[in-house]
Amino acid sequence: MDIHKIMSYLPHRYPFLLVDRVIECEPGKRLVAIKNVSYNEPFFQGHFPGEPIMPGVLIMEALAQATGLLASESAPEVLAGKNFIYYLVGLDKARFKRPVVPGDQLQLQVEYLRHKRNISAFACRAEVDGDFVASAEIMCAAAEAEH
Repeated sequence: MDIHKIMSYLPHRYPFLLVDRVIECEPGKRLVAIKNVSYNEPFFQGHFPGEPIMPGVLIMEALAQATGLLASESAPEVLAGKNFIYYLVGLDKARFKRPVVPGDQLQLQVEYLRHKRNISAFACRAEVDGDFVASAEIMCAAAEAEH
């Protein structure tokens, strides 16, 4: 999935679109995406001057965006042309292991856990070069978009 398809599913735009490419997707099962972390990211100016580190909350946001992509690819309504938006409704068991710095390629791994009514739950994990960076269980809710 390239950036054009990603942008067709997610309402986010620069500087808040945090998924650059999807490299694997099994609808209803799992998704693997990439976020290339560049020194030019606007948050590095203040987090932290002299020692740039990607904020953990933005790693979680990147994982949440990846859940929206898997949910979109898994929903027959979306694939039939209906316009849905996915809202972050829960984030549990968040853990962080090591910092993400400019030059890193963040791999976002999302696994479908369950779905009830309009809420889906996902097991999420972020890695850099195969090393664990962060994880969480993320829930999102689907709502039909007005636009």
